[in-house]
Amino acid sequence: MSLTAKKQQAYRDNGFLFPIDVLSTNEAAQHNDVLNAVEKQHGPMHYRVKPYLVSTSAFAIATHPDLLDAVESVLGPDILLWDSSYIIKEPHSAKFVSWHQDLTYWGLRMESDDDLVSAWLALTPSTKNNGAMQFVRGSHKHGRYQHEDTYDEENILHRGQSIADDFDDTSVTQMELAPGQASLHHGWTVHSSGPNATDARRVGIVMNYLKPGVRQVVGAYETATLVRGEDRYDHFGPEPVCQSDFDPANVEFQLQMERKKREVYDTA
Repeated sequence: MSLTAKKQQAYRDNGFLFPIDVLSTNEAAQHNDVLNAVEKQHGPMHYRVKPYLVSTSAFAIATHPDLLDAVESVLGPDILLWDSSYIIKEPHSAKFVSWHQDLTYWGLRMESDDDLVSAWLALTPSTKNNGAMQFVRGSHKHGRYQHEDTYDEENILHRGQSIADDFDDTSVTQMELAPGQASLHHGWTVHSSGPNATDARRVGIVMNYLKPGVRQVVGAYETATLVRGEDRYDHFGPEPVCQSDFDPANVEFQLQMERKKREVYDTA
């Protein structure tokens, strides 16, 4: 379902929006069960790049019509699915995500700061106690803050990227989601998340959507999947559609893209 004008304005004002109902509780549980089965057979999926290339469940979530309707309300009719990953915090894990802005290390050049939106969908409850995200309201309007690499072993981010500048952390909104609900956030919105202090696993999946006019300017080659509308730019290479779980050709393609993505994260 498309966002109302009021919700679109709230997204523009705050730099984020939640909750957005996408899956039923039962549907979210089914996708979580599939993830558990996949991990038993193929190993951990946490932060694996572009899981929609190898998992029909991840592809179904990333292309769910209700989610894409919400994304279209922000980006317009032409949408590329550029990246995705499961973000999993195990019970009583000290893992956290420091205050940061996504676009500082993604190596993208955009015609407008509004050409990207990230959607985070909960497969299990996401609460303050188990490490839900928190956002700084209106922080996307500031533009880029200076970041530093901490390489903290407990930090989930690749280099432990953390904002080094002073910023207003008094306007923090805690994002809590029920299974099947999603949030949207802007690429410059300052956000973080804490450890999981509970007895249960916290599982979510994040999807990053672009307008086709965006370019990758760090790294030699990037790919994306057109999920709605048209791509009149061809800035990104094509991706194979996931039609069966862990098809060998798709697995090899995904591994190549993961290596290239890590190179970008190391240098952007």
